[in-house]
Amino acid sequence: MGTENALYTILVEKIKQDALVLPTLPEIALKVREAADNPDVNLNQMSEIIAQDPALSLGMLKVANSALLGRGVKVETVSQAVTRIGLRQIKSIATAMALEQVFVSNNKVVSMYLKKSWEKTIDVASIAISLMTFYKKENKHSSLSLDELTLAALVHSIGVLPILTEAENHPDVFAKPEFLQQAIVKLSSNIGAEVTKAWGFSDEFIELVKSWSDLTVLPKETHYLDFIRAGAIYHEIFKNESTCEVLLKSYVSKGILPDVDFMQTEEFLEMTENVKQMFS
Repeated sequence: MGTENALYTILVEKIKQDALVLPTLPEIALKVREAADNPDVNLNQMSEIIAQDPALSLGMLKVANSALLGRGVKVETVSQAVTRIGLRQIKSIATAMALEQVFVSNNKVVSMYLKKSWEKTIDVASIAISLMTFYKKENKHSSLSLDELTLAALVHSIGVLPILTEAENHPDVFAKPEFLQQAIVKLSSNIGAEVTKAWGFSDEFIELVKSWSDLTVLPKETHYLDFIRAGAIYHEIFKNESTCEVLLKSYVSKGILPDVDFMQTEEFLEMTENVKQMFS
């Protein structure tokens, strides 16, 4: 067997044998998600949970005071931040912020890939969230949720993590760019589905992570996939130009984009920058 295919083969076998080590969500994210799913939880209880983690507390204050949510009066306490953001969105935002904590490694090459992967995720998510924000203004009765889209956009490429973790376990053989890139392209979507499944995400999320890069899967109705793929198109993740053009035209017909050049407008780019600042 050529070394070039070894990492791919090992990962496939581990998936088959249910032996792949999947990343775990940080404890604070699990606590927030559990509390958010409790119908009896109130804003004060949620604030107390978030206040246990200084980094998450600061993150929540940043989001609450961001250009998207800020309403003139600056929020200065976790309780005020939770009240402004709302319980419904706290679950997604807390999970998203905790995700960055798992994108770490002591191996130089692996660390570089993790950093690039997280930055790319934020880039795609910022476009997707901005598009959804504009879309919701024109389609107030849409069942699509901005907080659900936020989480979906930030976990869509989570499958990269176990691949890089496996590479870190065998640095002399696998922690090389050419091997990592091949494994990421071939396996990250399926592995991402396994990760979100292990984290207890909904079937819809699992399917989204599995199929976001499979352009044979084309939802007829407006879907979270559309917004994430628009972000991928903007950041040139999809390489086939004609396919990208077809997708953009379909987003215009769905009402996601006013026109195919909308993502180049000053108004949109300003919104994207505001969103990106929430996660940086």
